[in-house]
Order: sequence, then C-alpha cells, then structure tokens
Amino acid sequence: MDCRKCSLYKTRTYPVIGQGNHQAEIVLIGEAPGASEDKTGQPFCGQAGKILDELLEAAGLKREKVYIGNVLKCRPPQNRNPQKEEIAACVPYLERQIAIIQPKVIGSLGNYATAYLLEKFGLGDKIEGISKIHGRVFETKADFGPIKIIPLYHPAVVVYNNKMAETLKEDFRVLSDNI
Repeated sequence: MDCRKCSLYKTRTYPVIGQGNHQAEIVLIGEAPGASEDKTGQPFCGQAGKILDELLEAAGLKREKVYIGNVLKCRPPQNRNPQKEEIAACVPYLERQIAIIQPKVIGSLGNYATAYLLEKFGLGDKIEGISKIHGRVFETKADFGPIKIIPLYHPAVVVYNNKMAETLKEDFRVLSDNI
C-alpha cells in the first residue's frame, strides 16, 4: 500500500491494513495503529493486542475467526487523536474491507471508531461517549444486509485502569452472544 492521501505516510514504517478471517462474522475496528503496529504492519500486536487476545478468549472467540482493522491505517505521531482529514482519507479502505467481509457484527473499539461507524451506518443520533454506550447493540442495515454495531472500550483502557478488565470481558461477551 503506497497511499499518500494524507500526511501520515511521511512518518509511517508500515501501513496497518488489517488482519484476520475474510469470512468473519465479527469485525473489530480500532482507532489507529500504535508504535508496535507501525513497526510490524500487524494490528493489535502490542500491549493492547495482548489484552484483546485475552478478551476474545474470555468471550469464547478465537482471534483467527475475527477480522481486525482500524479507522486509520497509519500511526498518528505521538499517538495523537486522528484528524478529520486523515479519517476522511482513510475510511474508503475500511469501508471496502467491511463490504468484502460482510460481517454480522462490528465491534467498535473506542470513541473514534464508534462515532465513525454509527455515523456511517445511519445511527449518528446515537453517538455518545463510549462510557455511556459501551456494550449496547445497535441494529442497522448495510448494503449487504443487516448488521449490528457494538461499541466497546478500547482494550488499552485496561493498561491504564486494570479495574476495567471485567467490564471489557462482559462487553466482549455481548459480541459472541450476537453472532
């Protein structure tokens, strides 16, 4: 991928396209790659990735059975928040991935992914902070059929607040309960 649609290409090591099962019933979408992901080109391979693996296992899901991607394909400098023009430049790739995979459920990891996905699928009036809507199931339609969007805290929240681990485990069980 030699994308130059925004300035993030200037600082990336590798774009992080996505990884997983292309026939997955569940797609997980994060915000943007972190430092470990930028170095390897693999999504969720650092500390948050280890937590993600534990959350999937606790929900009875296997990483190989889901697809994992991000709104942005390149890491913003110093892990800053994505900018609107970066999101606009990158989301056509994500939209194509979703259209190809045609999941039944999308788990949005964090505020940026949640806001984008709810807006994209006609649920913009449901956008609130992740602390208010995490674990809820929003049913809507995609071009390929019905779809459920389930906002989730980003796994990195556990790095900063270990008390959130149980909340995330409960929310990830909602994913497996909806396929």
